[in-house]
Amino acid sequence: MKKIILLLLPVLLITTTVMAQPTNDKATLEKERADLQRELREYQAAYDQVKGKSKQAVAQLNLLNGKIRLQEQYISSISKEMKMIDDDIYLSNLEIYRLNKQLDTLKAQYAKTLVYAYKNRSNYDYLNFIFSSSNFNDALKRIAYLKSYRKYREKQVASIMETQQLIAQRRKQQLVRKDQKSAALQNQTKQVEALAGQKKEKADVVATLKSQEKDLQKQIAARKKKDSDLRNALSAIVAREIEAARKEALKRATEKKNATPPVVVNNNPSVNPNNNTPNTKGTVTNKPIDPVAAPVIFNSESDLKLSSSFGESRARLPWPVDKGNVTVHFGNYRIEELNVTGYSPGITIATQTGSPVKAVFDGEVVAVFSVGEGMAVTLRHGKYFTTYSNLTGVGVSKGQTVKVGQQLGRAGQDDGGSGGQIDFILMIEKVNVNPEQWLKR
Repeated sequence: MKKIILLLLPVLLITTTVMAQPTNDKATLEKERADLQRELREYQAAYDQVKGKSKQAVAQLNLLNGKIRLQEQYISSISKEMKMIDDDIYLSNLEIYRLNKQLDTLKAQYAKTLVYAYKNRSNYDYLNFIFSSSNFNDALKRIAYLKSYRKYREKQVASIMETQQLIAQRRKQQLVRKDQKSAALQNQTKQVEALAGQKKEKADVVATLKSQEKDLQKQIAARKKKDSDLRNALSAIVAREIEAARKEALKRATEKKNATPPVVVNNNPSVNPNNNTPNTKGTVTNKPIDPVAAPVIFNSESDLKLSSSFGESRARLPWPVDKGNVTVHFGNYRIEELNVTGYSPGITIATQTGSPVKAVFDGEVVAVFSVGEGMAVTLRHGKYFTTYSNLTGVGVSKGQTVKVGQQLGRAGQDDGGSGGQIDFILMIEKVNVNPEQWLKR
């Protein structure tokens, strides 16, 4: 019996591994692929708007690079699933092998009981076994032994049947997993072919761009100038807001200092009802915070809470447009195919022309200004600033308080006039940060 238990232990462990863990992994992979498919559809929709338009060759290239990146991730996800299926099949084979060994052991032991039962098949032998007892108690023990022996044989049969059922079940599961692997392999082949087509299409776009080098250089120069103008404008706006907040804090500190503070007499200097520093004579002195030395300047307590709330919303902020794809990412970028480099202070989102552009968080409008042929709106959220550029139909004004999701304007046309786009910028005081890390994924 101990031998059977030892054989069952590794089988149970294998069963737990095969039945529980891959289920979770499979659910994760399916969700990952569903997200990738959704993003690929969005990229394809955006690409269809600019496909074949000479003025949108750079946008085409950016979108194709995004599609290729997502396609490679999708293929990688399929490879992960196939590896998981292979591991599952291997563990299942190992389990079936152990179950067969266990079944052989059970059959061998049951065969021994059958041989014993055959040798002692005569009722007289059973009666003789009982009546040969030395006393009544011994006879009762022998009867109990015969009953337990019969139950043991019944358990042996049940164990054999259960083990056979487990083997049949695992083999059936193996067939299902093999079918899944075959389907995954076919899907992978299909996606690899799609990737090859995307790369060929990219090569055609690159060839077109190289044949239009002069126009391309003009587009790139115009883009860089627009980004530079936007950065300079934002630097001035943020510096102005910080300076205004600093002056306001200095004014409040001066007024507080000039006011006659109440003197609280306290005979016990260790007790401080105002949470200020007690002096040696038992009176309390007010020590205001130096606004110049403070690392961050806020206009009010509500401003401080708003800033803290914004900081806690990392990776959970809504997108400024309902539908869109990032065509230019934050920071230094390089289009290797064209040997082009540049810096983006935020992200460029391709969307439908005229799409509503919404505030990603509660805040105050601190600037409405023009950039090129479009308008830009800058909101302040405590120490955080968000800017929405390339807008038309701006419906807010400086000093206005806005709520998250409130419409600020509409997306203007892109550089080629064949679609819509906005530039979204996020700053922590004077420092630009990557907006994609703050937007909900």
